[in-house]
Amino acid sequence: MNAKQSILEKIKDGSFALMTDEQIARKLRLKQRESSALRDMLHQLVREGELLCDSSYRFGTAQQFGAKRGTISGNERGFAFFMPQDGSGDLFIPHRALKGALHGDTVLAINVKGRSGDEGEILAILERGIKEVVGTFRLDRKAGYLRSDEKKYSEEVYIPFNKTKHCKNGDKAIARITSYARDGSPAGEIIEILGESGDFFVEELSLIRAHGLREEFPAEVITEAEQKAARGITDNDLSGRLDLRNELIITVDGEDTRDIDDAISISYDGNFYRLGVHIADVSNYVSRGGVIDNEAYARGTSVYFPDRVLPMLPPALSNDICSLNEGVDRLTLSCLMTVDKQGVVIEKNIMPSVIRSRRRMTYKAITKIYEQDSETTEQYPELVSFVQTAVSLTKILQNARANRGGVAMDLKEAKILYSNGEISIPDYERTISHEMIEQFMVLANESVATLMTAKKMPFVYRVHEQPSAEKAGDFAAFLREAGINTEFDPENVSPMDYKKLLESLKDTAIYPLVNRIMLRSMMKAKYAPENLGHFGLASDCYCHFTSPIRRYPDLCIHRIIKESIKNEDKARSVYTNIVSSVSEQSSKCEKNATEAERDVDALYISVYMQDKIGEEYDAIISGVTAFGIFAELANTVEGLIPIDTLPDDYYDFDETSYTLRGTRNTFRLGEKLRVRVDGVDFGMRRTHFGFLKKLS
Repeated sequence: MNAKQSILEKIKDGSFALMTDEQIARKLRLKQRESSALRDMLHQLVREGELLCDSSYRFGTAQQFGAKRGTISGNERGFAFFMPQDGSGDLFIPHRALKGALHGDTVLAINVKGRSGDEGEILAILERGIKEVVGTFRLDRKAGYLRSDEKKYSEEVYIPFNKTKHCKNGDKAIARITSYARDGSPAGEIIEILGESGDFFVEELSLIRAHGLREEFPAEVITEAEQKAARGITDNDLSGRLDLRNELIITVDGEDTRDIDDAISISYDGNFYRLGVHIADVSNYVSRGGVIDNEAYARGTSVYFPDRVLPMLPPALSNDICSLNEGVDRLTLSCLMTVDKQGVVIEKNIMPSVIRSRRRMTYKAITKIYEQDSETTEQYPELVSFVQTAVSLTKILQNARANRGGVAMDLKEAKILYSNGEISIPDYERTISHEMIEQFMVLANESVATLMTAKKMPFVYRVHEQPSAEKAGDFAAFLREAGINTEFDPENVSPMDYKKLLESLKDTAIYPLVNRIMLRSMMKAKYAPENLGHFGLASDCYCHFTSPIRRYPDLCIHRIIKESIKNEDKARSVYTNIVSSVSEQSSKCEKNATEAERDVDALYISVYMQDKIGEEYDAIISGVTAFGIFAELANTVEGLIPIDTLPDDYYDFDETSYTLRGTRNTFRLGEKLRVRVDGVDFGMRRTHFGFLKKLS
């Protein structure tokens, strides 16, 4: 054993663990020249990945340091956050402790406490997360540089002159990272020029590319999908299916919907409701492990933008043979439920079926039928009783879920419409028809998850875990600060606790404020192979079954259901080792798609608000920070009121109560304001408002 191996063994067995080179040298009684050689050996072992070294120049293994594996989430101001894989609390990483790590990298990090107790330090970079950077190019006399559009990726990419591809100042481009300097600064080469910065569609394309979304389908995927669609429905497809083609079954979607994958049927006999939720049987056309399936797995979800959709499945499937279009036969999986007057599902079953949708309805039309609009009821006379029955059951289900403690998540989302080059953002609207479809889909999702759990099938659950004691405790502290009595235990908060709290404040001015903070205290929903329940829905068992055209977990669940109907043992054997990877991949793809949609929506909103500069609106404070307040309009457009534009005062940000307190003025979440559109920052994709006055 040579000297280097001997030192390594001594550190690994604990003899020299977490010592500096000087401490080890003293232990070994080394002379100066030998100490220098020891130092070189130790750093060589670090470079080889055998050891780690912290900022105090102590050497040891990952286990000895208590290092955790996780990813870096950067910040444009140079610091970052470390998100551990084990789900434990995030760590704040100051710039000095990043050790060259950049946004998206997989690293090993330790908690060094710091002033706040949650400061960390990077010990090793295990894998670089971002291989290609999309951004704005600039050129100087020495070289080119690409500034990432992803603000969290704070380092510019150095581009040598001979690698610029004649990119011009201000162009949007993509650079491939080729190397990293010792301080972590990346170097690369331009691989694609997207166009001039500031061009609307170039900006949108750069955001799509920045998120690594798959824009085109491979030729073999399109060919196979078209062959499947052209085949249509064969006698073999119909074998063993429940024939529901003579039933009154309809679809209900938005006027601009891009996926028609769910339909409903309903009846009432005076005692029980018979509810059918019929979902496109995509699995009949997408074989597990085939070229279409592999592409769908990589995409994970469809991604929706105002002017386009990046579908999970090729159009021949998503818009044709799998789409539950009016008046044509379609293969489905039907969840048939018998529901009593208390909203309890007393009988449920899932089976392959074939349907023929009688009507393609919109939310607006269904609402008008319920409201007895004469023109609409005359147009759809066969649906008048149908809608009344459906709304009756909807209200029963709403009450039943409220009684179980379902939390009202009043999350508004901007509805951005793009047509003929024009952008419009109507006021947020949610009607009884939206609630009807949501309640029916949730009930079907619960029923499917419960049935498969009873069979002990491997499964992909949609989970929403109980808030952590820390987050629930912060929420309780905020409530106490606001003078609201808190009766729940942060260590074991329940959905009913939150529901009762919201109900007690429903008609008060502080309700919007409390609702927002409550939502921020919750965990993020995700996919998992274990049933962890759904806190927000107060559901013990939940999944996503109802959208297989646009979500991969739903497609996987359909396969499990159909396989279990044929042979439960085979289903367990096949899917036990699949559901974990599907859950992880689907959660990752969903997160990326959501962020991409949010970024592109912000771009559209910026362009839309550019034409509104100088106009005045009523708004509600939706966010409070140390640098200003965010205000939201009725159409959900949000803008920043910078702190230096607020009435002259000295302001102090109270993060516990989400309040900006001045000597004369105070601003807190939920308050109503009158604002003026002062400008748009396209780089930040942010609208700036000017404060005019508070509204009572």
